[in-house]
Amino acid sequence: MLPKKWAPALFGLILSGLMSLLVSGISTYRVAGFSESFAGQWISAWLTAWLVAFPVVLVVAPLARRAVALLVDERP
Repeated sequence: MLPKKWAPALFGLILSGLMSLLVSGISTYRVAGFSESFAGQWISAWLTAWLVAFPVVLVVAPLARRAVALLVDERP
């Protein structure tokens, strides 16, 4: 088990991985269709996207939290 201080980074890793997997799969399908090379193209696109998405999520997540805090009424 990881210490609790790693929770935001782990959340960002998992979220960016899943979202980039989904988006790259849809994009690969739209460009190449379900061809014999689909799986290889998808994995290649996903890994590239994940390498970009993970650091972006770490930077953007605090900004998104602040934006949500400004838009949400904290009163019960």
